[in-house]
Amino acid sequence: MYWNTHDMSGWGWFAMSLSSIVFWALLVAIAVLLFRTVNRGPRGTNPPRSEVTPEQLLAERFARGEIDEDEYRRRMAVLTADNSGRTEHSPRP
Repeated sequence: MYWNTHDMSGWGWFAMSLSSIVFWALLVAIAVLLFRTVNRGPRGTNPPRSEVTPEQLLAERFARGEIDEDEYRRRMAVLTADNSGRTEHSPRP
């Protein structure tokens, strides 16, 4: 029953303690991963996004400095232009 003849050195106790800690950490990690996998929603569904208008997105890009003022005004004019003559599938001029 006792394989070490009742004498365990300091390294034996250290190895036993370390392996016990690793064992329990592994069990906890597996439990957490299993819990997260089970509670995850179906794949392919994206979290709901707040609806951002194209004008707001353009204003944010301008505020971050990604586009200059001329490009901002040109794109805003395109977004706010009256498109009454276009159909849904006709290309832009």
